[in-house]
This record gives sequence, structure tokens and C-alpha cells, in this order.
Amino acid sequence: MVHQSVIDALLAAGVTLLDPRTTFIDEGVTIGAGTIVHPGVTLEGRTRVGARCRLRSWVRIADSDLGDDVIVNDSCVILESRVDDGCSVGPFAHLRPGSHMKRGAHVGNYVELKKTVLGEGSKASHLTYLGDAAIGANVNIGAGTITCNYDGARKHPTTIGDGAFVGSGSQLVAPVAVGESAYVAAGSTITEDVPPGALGIARGRQRNVEGWAARRRRQTEAPVPAHDSSASASQPSLRGPEGGSPAEGS
Repeated sequence: MVHQSVIDALLAAGVTLLDPRTTFIDEGVTIGAGTIVHPGVTLEGRTRVGARCRLRSWVRIADSDLGDDVIVNDSCVILESRVDDGCSVGPFAHLRPGSHMKRGAHVGNYVELKKTVLGEGSKASHLTYLGDAAIGANVNIGAGTITCNYDGARKHPTTIGDGAFVGSGSQLVAPVAVGESAYVAAGSTITEDVPPGALGIARGRQRNVEGWAARRRRQTEAPVPAHDSSASASQPSLRGPEGGSPAEGS
């Protein structure tokens, strides 16, 4: 629990603690003036929080450095990391040791960083894992992107240049580099470097089978004769036309 002397020092420094009874702050923590700490926050070790920050409920920060005007939304964990001025984190984000969010960067809900630098103004807004990555400025990381950094024996780096755009549902198989201002098409599995300004696309080609849904409905609605030993043979196939399943296409 926050000791009364720590509370008094923080209040004197212009920090707002909305519920000191549920706030845990180690004595070595420093917090700048104008920062608001919501209920249920834990600040540990050598953590430094800048001025005019907002730490919402159920946040845990340990041995980390937060700049000014940082927003950490609900239920985030930040460990041994650096978050520069004007960044926003979460909700439900995890910054593992060695991560660095540069000025104005943003990570959103269910995003995890590990030993990753996220450049100025860059953003990873949803459902993303970025490990052992160096990401430049003003990069967009689409929802569901993964850096595949571990081959079962060693960790490998991913590099993404300034202004790049990584589409949703992409896997970047390290070691790999995406060049400056390059694009990665949504749903791609990238195993080779994408040159600056190029489009990297690596996914199966879509095939539309006209009329398939109506044929499928007719099959499923056809009556099956009672006590027919061949009934199993007359059941509608789950395979699509030409042997393909409903989910398949090539």
C-alpha cells in the first residue's frame, strides 16, 4: 500500500491519486505534476512517470520510463520499457522488457511488444505481436500482424522502414525486412525482403464458384429414405465442386 509519506510527497508535487487505498507505489517511483492515477494502479521499482500523464485502472508498470502526456489505458502491463512523450498504450497491451515506443506512437488493445522499437507516430492498434523488431516512423501495422521471430532455436530480427504499411493478418517471417514506404498486402506470409516502395503479396489466389451455394442447399435438403443402408452414401458431400471443400480455393 502507498505509505502516507509517499502520498503526501506525490500530492505536494501536483499528482492526483483518485483512490490511494487501492494504489501501490514503490518509494523509488517518481511522478510528474498533473498526472492522474486511477484506482488499482501498481508502480514498481525505478519507474518514472512524466507530467500530465493518465494511468487508468489495473495498470502495472515496473522499472520503466514514461515521458510527458502519456496515456496508459486500462489493464496494461509495462516492464523494463520506455514510452516517450505523447504515446498511448492499450487497453490490454503488454510491453515486455526492452521495448521502446517513440514520440507519438500508439499501441492498442491486445498488442504485445518484446524487444521492439516502435518509431515516432507509428501505430499497432489491434491484436498484434511484435518481437525483436525495429520499426521506423509513421508505420501502420494492421490488425493481426505477427513477427515470426523464433525458429525453435534462435530469435531473429524484423526491420520495417519509415512510412511502410503492413496489412491486416500478415506474418513477417524473420529475419526479414520491409523497406521504406513499402506495402504488405493483407493476409500475406512474407519470407523475403520487400524492397522500398514495393508491394509484397504472398497469399493464395481467390476462386469464386458460381451457383455453388444453391447446389449445396439442394443437396442438404434432399430427403434421405428411412432404413436405407446406402443412406450414408447419399448424404451431401462436404467437398465442393471439383473436389474442393467449401473453405478451399486455389
